[in-house]
Amino acid sequence: MAHTYEELKIKTVVELREIAAGIEHEALQGYTQLNKDHLLAALCNALKIEMHAHHEVKGLNKSEVKAQIRELKKKRDEALAAHDHTRLKDVRRQIHHLKRQIHRATV
Repeated sequence: MAHTYEELKIKTVVELREIAAGIEHEALQGYTQLNKDHLLAALCNALKIEMHAHHEVKGLNKSEVKAQIRELKKKRDEALAAHDHTRLKDVRRQIHHLKRQIHRATV
């Protein structure tokens, strides 16, 4: 039976130990003595499951937006060096807007 990290994370220690009992792997040696955090990490290691959720950006070309942010950061540095505070504020707001766009598009 294939498990996911989210599925394992909501299980109790007793349920995790039952799953570990059926798996022969060196990461799970002494599983009866492990607390939930360590047992979860060992199970993920033994089952080759990633320990974090991957997020995707939907409906937006993330690499294009990130390229725009990099260009704006160069302009920000120039405005900072020139002590142009109005331009600096404008560029910082544009960077903030683009970052929020990426954040909102993340699923």
